[in-house]
Amino acid sequence: MADATPTTTRKSGNGTPRATAGKQKSLEDQVSQLQADLKSIADTLARISGDKVAEARDTAKGEVRHLQRQAQHVIDDVQSQASAFESELKGTIRERPLTAVASAVGIGFLLALLTRR
Repeated sequence: MADATPTTTRKSGNGTPRATAGKQKSLEDQVSQLQADLKSIADTLARISGDKVAEARDTAKGEVRHLQRQAQHVIDDVQSQASAFESELKGTIRERPLTAVASAVGIGFLLALLTRR
């Protein structure tokens, strides 16, 4: 029998080991460049997403401030209406005290009837 370990020879384009080593080095350089490019892309995406998060946070804060101002205006309006109603009610009680007392007694009687059931 012949030799137990088969030997195969690969020939590159020009058949020299130096050319094969050069191609391997070129491929390694390209892979390294691709890795660097991918890292750069990942860093850019992280920065962009961070910018978008900050932008969304600022927008949300602005909306919260706007809603707080609107809520404060509503509260102020309700307080002024309640104050006006209170003043009107006090004036009515001063003008017609017996009517006010009779109304209060009637409302109390109705509430008593409703709560007994």
